[in-house]
Amino acid sequence: MALVKLLGEKLVNSTGESVDVASFVGDGKVLGLYFSAHWCGPCRNFTPKLGEFYNTLKKGEKKDVFDIVFISSDRDEKSFDDYYKTMPWLALPFGERGRKNKLSSKFKVRGIPTLVFIDTMTGFPIITSGREKVISDPEGLNFPWKRKEFSDILGTVLKNKEYTDVAVDTLKGKHVCLYFSAHWCPPCKTFTPTLIETYNKIKARGVEMEIIFVTFDRSEESFKDYYGTMPWLTIPFEDEPRRKEMAQFFEINGIPAFVVLDENWKVVTSNGREHVKNDPEGKEFPWLPKPVNELNEATSRPINEEPCIVYFTNSETVDEELALMEPVAVSFCDKAKESGDNVPMFLVGGSDEIVLSLLEFLNVKDEDLPMLAVLDIPEQRWYKAPEKEITADLISSVAQKYIDDDLEFQSLSGK
Repeated sequence: MALVKLLGEKLVNSTGESVDVASFVGDGKVLGLYFSAHWCGPCRNFTPKLGEFYNTLKKGEKKDVFDIVFISSDRDEKSFDDYYKTMPWLALPFGERGRKNKLSSKFKVRGIPTLVFIDTMTGFPIITSGREKVISDPEGLNFPWKRKEFSDILGTVLKNKEYTDVAVDTLKGKHVCLYFSAHWCPPCKTFTPTLIETYNKIKARGVEMEIIFVTFDRSEESFKDYYGTMPWLTIPFEDEPRRKEMAQFFEINGIPAFVVLDENWKVVTSNGREHVKNDPEGKEFPWLPKPVNELNEATSRPINEEPCIVYFTNSETVDEELALMEPVAVSFCDKAKESGDNVPMFLVGGSDEIVLSLLEFLNVKDEDLPMLAVLDIPEQRWYKAPEKEITADLISSVAQKYIDDDLEFQSLSGK
């Protein structure tokens, strides 16, 4: 059962009684996972609002298809107990630290408070921006705010260079890329000419792809001046609601941002900007994820967002290390497709500046290399394998122990 695998067999309620997780499973039932902590000021501000929302829904017609589970990031059990006393919903027992970490990783919790609503039948997220939805719809009139599909937001019509209508249907079966940018943004104006060159080279090879410009410009005049330099399609400036919804859908927090979708309009990478910078010819477009990557600027984003297994080496090149790690990574990724386990990213760290900065942060010296480590920066912890000889068996063993929650992590603050 997906929900039991996700949360375990038992939760606790506000009176300290155990509650069977299986009892919440049902068609149409929704469970909110509330990642929060007593030490977090924004959490303490939001919790009363969530309490009002919860009590409102529990008095209404949705009371039997909805509940919330507190997933604590508190640092000790007393803080957990004191904070949980203010909440009317369920909680994951504080002692379930390993499960808590896996939940944070699975739902890519980058900060708290975070509220994720999941389908109890599948365990899949319905919406990850629950906090924002509760604030904007405190009565829950539109609950459970099911996430729209990309095609729903894209609509039916875009504009081309001549600012005439182009039917969205003409893009079906093609790679679609979203370019979030603005004329007033210096990094955008620097990146745009590079992106145009890459776009033209990809198109010249006959690749079925298109870019859609989503402007962050503040005036129509600036938008038109800027868009006039671009060869692709755009969402009209006057369609501000669609532009804003598109930015929210892809969680765009800064520009320029370049998101690449596959032929079925599923996200391949949200880090297209770095891929363009590292592959300006676009030879590897659409930059599909690899089972193992060399750690550099283009591949570094996961380091800050999810657990990663990193093979640090002092070799001049990392080809041998990549070849050693790849079959292990492929094996675990294949198993994860069937089991649903959270598999960490597999990376090889060579001589890139990001790698050197990371080693300095970890207080790792040249003489300590090679080294196999598991970095879990979102949870501020890491594991260093004691073995100096890095083998495929060691990598596999460490990966499995991570999945089984059987690694003795140390705090990054106590490096």
